[in-house]
Amino acid sequence: MAVTASTEFDIDAPPSVIMEILLDVEALPEWSGPHKSAKILTEHEDGSPARVEASVTAVGITDDQVLDYTWTDNTCEWALVESSQLSQQQGKYTVTPKGDGSHVVFDLTVDLKIKMPSLIVKRGQKIAVETAKKGLTAEAKRRM
Repeated sequence: MAVTASTEFDIDAPPSVIMEILLDVEALPEWSGPHKSAKILTEHEDGSPARVEASVTAVGITDDQVLDYTWTDNTCEWALVESSQLSQQQGKYTVTPKGDGSHVVFDLTVDLKIKMPSLIVKRGQKIAVETAKKGLTAEAKRRM
């Protein structure tokens, strides 16, 4: 059964900086603790990442994933192509201006291939949402 999580937060950096960070998917392991590696396999015509291979560890489980990314001026969205542990994953960052900074909405839906206690699934989801908020905020401060 798919599980969905969402969070909203503000960052003291303009949307262009936040989108620059998101476009730099190969740097994910630098600011997203669960990401152990990320490699761009193919790019869209504009040079943005299209297909990405990533290794992610959460709640003691490592998952090797292939994800397809789509981009707009203010969104970063991905969908699972293949995975060793997940049957579904869809994620999306939506970045909008807020004063001199940005308002970020992060949505994530995952469905595991294997049965796990809901407590562990919720813990993994909480880690993902916290990483989205804390990691992205810290990386934005570092790049400003």
